[in-house]
Amino acid sequence: MRNPISVQRLLHYPPQSGHVSEDMIGIGAHTDYGNLTILAQDDVGGLQVLNRDGDWVQGTPIHGTFIINIGDLIQRLTNDVYLANMHRVVNSSGRERYSVPFFIDPDFDAIIEPLKPCVTDSNPQRYQPVTCGEYILRRFAASYAHLAKA
Repeated sequence: MRNPISVQRLLHYPPQSGHVSEDMIGIGAHTDYGNLTILAQDDVGGLQVLNRDGDWVQGTPIHGTFIINIGDLIQRLTNDVYLANMHRVVNSSGRERYSVPFFIDPDFDAIIEPLKPCVTDSNPQRYQPVTCGEYILRRFAASYAHLAKA
């Protein structure tokens, strides 16, 4: 974390009505790619989180709070002791929705591998070492077809 990759975005989700199919969703189901996301959202709602039973539950906004998501790299560092949350956005409120995520990731060349205390006989190593940059670029290329051609 000497030269971390930090990105802040302003996201806009127009209102959606009627049946919202998976290809029309505000943002489809995904986990965040990096270490940590701090999310400020308005009072409109629409964030949904997949719980361990496989049900989508509303991430109802609470005034004056932030949502903190751990991402894939923390999941890899902890060898699945901590899991990145699958989430999506469906804006069926009839109002414009805005959110401001702040993504905090390690240095581009930081090596991400399971921490020794998280690898045990009952939880063998699940991930091979990868650099932060390599992993995030690979995830971007898989999510955005135009990047895979570059």
